[in-house]
Amino acid sequence: MSPTTLPAPPEQGHVTFLGAGPGDPGLLTLRAVEALANADVLVAEHDVLDVVRTHARQGVAEVHTDADTSASSTPGTGTPQLTVVDGASTTAGVPVNRDAAHLVMEAARGGKRVVRAVSGDPGLDAYAAEEMLACASAGVPFEVVPGVATAVGVPAYAGVPLRDAQGTDVRFVDARTASDRCWTEVGASDGTVVVSTTLDSVAAAAGELVSAGRKPDTPLTVTVAGTTTRQRTWTATLGTIAQTLKQAKVLPSPEGARPVIAVVGERSAAAQRDRLAWFESKPLFGWKVLVPRTKEQAASLSDQLRSYGAVPHEVPTIAVEPPRTPQQMERAVKGLVTGRYEWIAFTSVNAVKAVREKFEEYGLDARAFAGIKVAAVGEQTAKALIAFGVKPDLVPSGEQSAAGLLEDWPPYDPVFDPIDRVFLPRADIATETLVAGLIELGWEVDDVTAYRTVRASPPPAETREAIKGGGFDAVLFTSSSTVRNLVGIAGKPHNVTVIACIGPATAKTAEEHGLRVDVMAPEPSVHKLAEALADFGARRRLAALEAGDPVTRPSERRPGARRRRSTT
Repeated sequence: MSPTTLPAPPEQGHVTFLGAGPGDPGLLTLRAVEALANADVLVAEHDVLDVVRTHARQGVAEVHTDADTSASSTPGTGTPQLTVVDGASTTAGVPVNRDAAHLVMEAARGGKRVVRAVSGDPGLDAYAAEEMLACASAGVPFEVVPGVATAVGVPAYAGVPLRDAQGTDVRFVDARTASDRCWTEVGASDGTVVVSTTLDSVAAAAGELVSAGRKPDTPLTVTVAGTTTRQRTWTATLGTIAQTLKQAKVLPSPEGARPVIAVVGERSAAAQRDRLAWFESKPLFGWKVLVPRTKEQAASLSDQLRSYGAVPHEVPTIAVEPPRTPQQMERAVKGLVTGRYEWIAFTSVNAVKAVREKFEEYGLDARAFAGIKVAAVGEQTAKALIAFGVKPDLVPSGEQSAAGLLEDWPPYDPVFDPIDRVFLPRADIATETLVAGLIELGWEVDDVTAYRTVRASPPPAETREAIKGGGFDAVLFTSSSTVRNLVGIAGKPHNVTVIACIGPATAKTAEEHGLRVDVMAPEPSVHKLAEALADFGARRRLAALEAGDPVTRPSERRPGARRRRSTT
């Protein structure tokens, strides 16, 4: 009798309860990023999903709470309305009336690696606590990845330390669930109180503290959208906060239910916030900056702008397409392998990409560059080559341009140079400066069209309206073609928008299109351009403070007459 073969037990899944922090994606922990990269299913409120989804692998199923119900739900109560978002599903986007714990366990029992992401820290989230208990009762294995607690992270970003050298007592209160006994206890204390509440309930929470024994002149700070570039902080007292918010035209507001963090206490450093508000005093804080480059080109530039507090918005103005006749490029790449060239010169990231794609088409890699000298114009071009596995032999020591490259390029010497030919892969619209200069130095040049540049499709109507209507605070022009193409596909930026150009030629083109140039990079580098814009923002902020004026963004100031380009 043959032994009975038992079916294999179903693969056991796993749940990670993950703290996504207060809102800044940069506050995710390394362990959180690792867990997200391995997740099969993400379960989170919509705003939390926006923070964590960039670290998830492609194809992950997403489950988020419906925006209409999550805004009014009190943590730990009720059943959230959930929406399943799954690219492989034909029912994507259909709300499902099932609680998160059930969905989490169902996915885990199916062998899925589930990440349940919550705002702040899971240990302070009542939903997460209930779901952990449900997992434990059902025998579903889980782990907890702590996050930066909102009640701690937001005051830090607002420049309000919670504890001083004397060891101030700190208490945390959720005003949405606090009992009368809780208010009485914190009211009797003279320590710092961190209150989690909503924008339309701040005044009521302040009144509770005064009724419980706190003095009306006790300092108070209120922060909304903490740790994000939408963050705003008001300083007042328990007795004046309602009037302060009213004067700032904050209440009443259709967004009054937005969560806020209020810090109350004599020693909460509220009076020192003007010196400690490091985040909101960044030079471009909250500025919406238009970057007319593709997402790939703009990645490092956008990261730099974010470090200054800006909100970059990438709008491609050109699209890159293969050459109409690829035979010339194919012959040049074959010549590269057979020893036809002494040098190859890359003048753009797109040129590197075009050659790399052709290499991959033929099954070649960076080893094919052995014995060939490689030149690169610009930091980003050099980085693209290094990522390909090729270290450039020549990068301009001065100006990062064709002219700068020619300044350092050695003349052809028949004694030291066995081959006199240079391979120059470039765009179809490139200028002849480099070709003419190399020929003058004695080199033969194979000037090959590696790619074509065409005007990109217009951006969405909303973006076009923001460009023409003053919705952007600044725009960075990195070449004359970006000026021409942006105006062509989206219209001319509004007169309140700060115009920043990478160099004199780009600035001249901008002026020819009726734009006044406010900022110019000290040298032709996209990163120097971003630095120059940040310096401009810092000087603008300082001037407002010295004049006693409120610090505003350019888009918040709408003069009646359009700004005209200076003709002097």
